[in-house]
Amino acid sequence: MKPAIELVDVSKIYRRYGGRHFATLKSALLQRSILRDLTAGETFPALTDVSFTVPKGSTYGVIGRNGSGKSTALKLVAGITKPTSGTVRVDGRISALIELGAGFHPEISGRENVFINGIMLGLSRSEVQDRFDEIVDFAELREFIDAPVKTYSSGMYMRLGFAVAIHVEPDVLLVDEVLAVGDEGFTHKCLDKFAEFRRRNKTILLVTHSLGLVERFCDEAVWIDHGRVMGHGDPRRIVDAYLTDVEQGEEQLLATTTAKAVEAASRRDDEAPHAGETADAGGAPEAGTPESTAADGAPAHQNMFEATEGRWGSREIEITDVTLLDHTGEPSFVFHSGEAMSVRVGVQAHAPVADFVFGIGLFNAEGVCCYGTNT
Repeated sequence: MKPAIELVDVSKIYRRYGGRHFATLKSALLQRSILRDLTAGETFPALTDVSFTVPKGSTYGVIGRNGSGKSTALKLVAGITKPTSGTVRVDGRISALIELGAGFHPEISGRENVFINGIMLGLSRSEVQDRFDEIVDFAELREFIDAPVKTYSSGMYMRLGFAVAIHVEPDVLLVDEVLAVGDEGFTHKCLDKFAEFRRRNKTILLVTHSLGLVERFCDEAVWIDHGRVMGHGDPRRIVDAYLTDVEQGEEQLLATTTAKAVEAASRRDDEAPHAGETADAGGAPEAGTPESTAADGAPAHQNMFEATEGRWGSREIEITDVTLLDHTGEPSFVFHSGEAMSVRVGVQAHAPVADFVFGIGLFNAEGVCCYGTNT
């Protein structure tokens, strides 16, 4: 059976902005060159040799990081832009939920905009008239449909654009991150409409960062990264591969950040007086006493929850290293719920100590302690 969408070795190259090369479209056409004379550094490959096929009646997900080329692929399928090389084939009428409300005129009413937008999307005036009430009710704008669109909130504007596009009765529906156009109730209406499209054997190409939606709705998925296809097939397998790649990047970032923090802390420690040393500022307290004391001589920070830096205490025993280990005993920074994690702490005592306690605390990104324990 002929596929609904087919991309074969598709590449899309954009021109980078550069002041000295900036020209009008007229001058570019007169020179008969827009991309030909540019060097590699003056162009940007949004897509490179991308190929995938979407069977008729299937829901196909496209995932990837911001800037990976997902929306560019969708615009090529919609015919908004043309590929630099390769072939894009689409069988059937297309409705694209990419830029909702594109073509709406702010000075005229929502009613007039519905007719204009519907005709732009391929409906006749009588077809728009037949579906008008359904469009307005779906958008929940019955009270405001005769008001100028410029008086609409951003949510109302987007809901009306979504309602028009979804009622065009397309064979192929292109969806690009548009489920945030309303409140929770409207989002459920959108998902119900997608489910109805699936039941009617329509083809849906969905670009989204909602990986749960891809696993739940899609029959197949493709992962695009830096303009290239990294994998396609079963949604769960592709989502897992994508998450693994994201975690590797997060692992590298955390490792780099931690290394910088440790290096900065080491520099501060080298500059500070240690046990057995006396600060050379006249009459300053010896190291080995709390770094900050209140008027009565008690430590200013009674516990670690009040400390504003990563290190607190009197330095009688110092933590020299902390390593998080996974179930294989290898250092790691990313752990999944339910996985085993070991905490290895290296310490240095400047004098023999017989009374000591080891403890750990786990905090979330907002600084709230989620768990703590000690010996």
